[in-house]
Amino acid sequence: MTNANNVTLHTTKTNYKEKGDAWVIEMPRFGAEGTHQHTYGLLTPYFKGLTEGKLLATKCINDNCPTSKGPNNLWLPPRADCPECLKPMQWEEIKNPVGEIYTFTLVERGGQGLEIECPYYQIDVYMEGVATIAKGYLLNRDKKIKIGDKVKAGFRTGSDATNTCLDLYWELV
Repeated sequence: MTNANNVTLHTTKTNYKEKGDAWVIEMPRFGAEGTHQHTYGLLTPYFKGLTEGKLLATKCINDNCPTSKGPNNLWLPPRADCPECLKPMQWEEIKNPVGEIYTFTLVERGGQGLEIECPYYQIDVYMEGVATIAKGYLLNRDKKIKIGDKVKAGFRTGSDATNTCLDLYWELV
């Protein structure tokens, strides 16, 4: 990012290997001896989608489950299985992901290992049709914000992608 008013990440790209449909990631946060490995497993489509500029959520498709009914049936962050009926969830892209700030905090001093330059806004975002509140960081940090401000999702893709949840950010509309 070239705009000094935008948040800067202090992180390295997370490497991954594909094992079937899942990404197994390697996070070398503390040198070679401190490399952490884990898999995104059934949630790999979410992280892969972020690197492609897509916001993917899940929904229950079991007609007998109360979670699958109603206008707010998408889950973000996604779940592999429905929390109500425990059946596998189905992936759905959120087209034109916009919402409003539900709550926020200004992070002025981060702890050990924080990969986002301070200060920055950590925000919770309400999105129409989503049963849960999405979390993330606001790219813009030069303006005062308030609950109810409109935001849209942005993505770190290509060589800017980190292959982590940091690939999703929010911008003021």
